[in-house]
Amino acid sequence: MVSLTALWLPIVLAAVVVFIASSVIHMAFKYHNSEFKQLPDEAAVLDAMRRANAGPGFYSFPYAGTMKEMGSPEMTEKYTRGPVGTANIKPAGPPAMGKNLLLWFIYSVVVGVFAGYLASRTLAAGTHYLQVFRVVGCASFMAYSLAHFSDAVWKMKPWSMTLKHVFDGLVYALLTAGVFGWLWPQP
Repeated sequence: MVSLTALWLPIVLAAVVVFIASSVIHMAFKYHNSEFKQLPDEAAVLDAMRRANAGPGFYSFPYAGTMKEMGSPEMTEKYTRGPVGTANIKPAGPPAMGKNLLLWFIYSVVVGVFAGYLASRTLAAGTHYLQVFRVVGCASFMAYSLAHFSDAVWKMKPWSMTLKHVFDGLVYALLTAGVFGWLWPQP
């Protein structure tokens, strides 16, 4: 087994590489730009939301507080009339990109810690690059990609969006695995 503390360099370097790759993906390739649509009559919808004092939160509409209420004729009518959906209302103000980028980097470090932990418990020092790549790549892929399928199922996010994010997660996992394989401790 390998000590997790012996993996600090691949953990941090993998997070840096993923951070750079995600920046390139979002700034250069721009295939995520098509994921969002503008609301019809956006100004009127936003005015109505302001009047309703819809503060930050994750909303479901029409809203049913219980399963019994969800099955009621009144809710069935609301669902039939539509629209039906969810809305994630963020705090007012410009996007906090600095905070979001910092949190993304921290998340990438956490993925590296867990992938490194799994590898450190299952692989010895001097393990061949490809075996390290497989273990770390699988763990990283699960962390970066699989939750997006749950969002598609339960939050009805479009499958096209889901598959783009899963592809991004695959890229991040491959990069993480490559860094760990390259820097895996030798005896």
